[in-house]
Amino acid sequence: MKRKLNPGTLLTPLPAVIVSCGTMEKSNAVTVAWTGIINSIPPMLYISLRPERYSYGIIKNSMEFAVNLTTSSLAYATDFCGVKSGRDVDKFEALSLTKEEANCIKAPLIAQSPVSLECKVREIKELGSHHMFIADVLSIHADNNYIDKNGAFDITKCNLISYANGKYFSLGKQVGKFGYSVKKKKKNKK
Repeated sequence: MKRKLNPGTLLTPLPAVIVSCGTMEKSNAVTVAWTGIINSIPPMLYISLRPERYSYGIIKNSMEFAVNLTTSSLAYATDFCGVKSGRDVDKFEALSLTKEEANCIKAPLIAQSPVSLECKVREIKELGSHHMFIADVLSIHADNNYIDKNGAFDITKCNLISYANGKYFSLGKQVGKFGYSVKKKKKNKK
């Protein structure tokens, strides 16, 4: 039997990402869990931020940002970037995060992240507590350590983390693949 709960944000788990913004010289990093893919062709994603967040103004002004996937080894940095304000602390310096130059945007990428996505804002939707930045994915940078023999990103190699109910969780165990529920079984030759 299921219990009825009040409406809320219980669509979980969610990716816990660090969004970097600004420039190589003056940058910030903010943790975002309200994020996801919204289109395949062209590739688009969104992040939702509260307008009072320091990064909100930076992104609204520059209309660009990078989404950096996080791992178990980045869990502390992920939490720190979500609870500390860039108004008060240089998060890159405090966490010893290494900035990498992007190809298409001025915002830095985070070298310790296994995957960084360069994004250009297409539209901002004011929704209530959060405003949604709808963005085109211009370029993706993936660490060679997490690329398989076929050239694809292998999620099982990097211990990505997710966010659910105020906690971070490690991912990585594969339990199936797209289409496996309808795949025809091979017949054994006798």
